[in-house]
Amino acid sequence: MKNNKVILSYCQNFEKIINADFLEGDNLSLQLVKIYKDYIFSIDITNEEDIINVKEIDKIMARYVDDYLFRKTLKQELLRVKVKKCGNVIKTIVESIIEIFRKVEFEQTRKIYISKWI
Repeated sequence: MKNNKVILSYCQNFEKIINADFLEGDNLSLQLVKIYKDYIFSIDITNEEDIINVKEIDKIMARYVDDYLFRKTLKQELLRVKVKKCGNVIKTIVESIIEIFRKVEFEQTRKIYISKWI
């Protein structure tokens, strides 16, 4: 129980993600929320990399709940992910989500040039 409180201190958007309402029949979103819960409560709180990943997946899932275009993009990209049955499936999916998020962020970031007016 003590570990859960520590883990939830890293997840500022936990309530918003867990209580999100999705469209009827949107099973992928429900599965992503389940994966999110399973992952954050299964980490080793002494491992710094796990803590960083928990903070990252919390931020990503909050954006998933709030941003329709990001949700649509993530769903499309997740359909291309291949997961082997051996190993930690949930961790592999979370790492894929983080990788997709970084790729989307990089592609959506654009440079804005301000020209000088004389």
